[in-house]
Amino acid sequence: MIQTPTIPAVESDLTNSYLYAENLSLYYGNKPAFKEVTIGVKKGQIAALIGPSGCGKTSFLSCLNRLTDLLPNCRVSGKVQVGKWDVMHPKTNLIALRRQVGMIFQKPNPFPFSIWKNIAFPLKEHGIRDRGELDRIVETVLQDVGLWDEVKDRLNSSALYLSGGQQQRLCIARSLALKPEILLMDEPCSALDPISGGVVEDLIASLQGKYTVLIVTHNLAQAKRIANTAALFWVQNGCGCLMEAGSVEQIFQTPQHPITKAYVSGSKG
Repeated sequence: MIQTPTIPAVESDLTNSYLYAENLSLYYGNKPAFKEVTIGVKKGQIAALIGPSGCGKTSFLSCLNRLTDLLPNCRVSGKVQVGKWDVMHPKTNLIALRRQVGMIFQKPNPFPFSIWKNIAFPLKEHGIRDRGELDRIVETVLQDVGLWDEVKDRLNSSALYLSGGQQQRLCIARSLALKPEILLMDEPCSALDPISGGVVEDLIASLQGKYTVLIVTHNLAQAKRIANTAALFWVQNGCGCLMEAGSVEQIFQTPQHPITKAYVSGSKG
């Protein structure tokens, strides 16, 4: 079985949110990508991060599972809490963290393996070797993303032969196989055709209540359809910042900040 992540605990519970960032800032060298973002997302909710390109949305996602550690001259300050765990603690087990906080990228990135091995490979890396258990998990997660009936007769074929939408659903299945608590999604539908994108969007909506999801999207209609909460990122003085966050209804119907009102109405951004 996959072991529970061993991540150092936060000294005190900051909010009742499952994921919480406090005064989070990220710099590439001396240039800030975003500064002093504080936001919380409750367990099982879908949170949409909206705003124009270059305002720090993707960089913010990358902090939440420490992918920023892989970037040279990248510096992060502030706090990130996932459940009881302190993500920024220097002794954090990053492999365990990234199992718990999965990432889906804008462009589908299946491994150059068979469909079956795309899911089995990370499971083996986490200690699952029994073929029967691997087969069970592969079938379960492919069922969960609506792929099983489409690929069950060609599990040994290369995943690279799948369509773009199928590849993206396979990547989601690969993440689900590791039983994450949180899924980070960086414009997961934007590289797909409208029909395939709609299938992936419906899949993401079905994850509500089962996983905590943060999704970057430039599609405001999509944000309204699938998210519980929304957060508008913006650029001020050459630096990304969090302009406003709240329920989807509040952000789109009664925004408090004039920039939010202008952006969601289509008159700015």
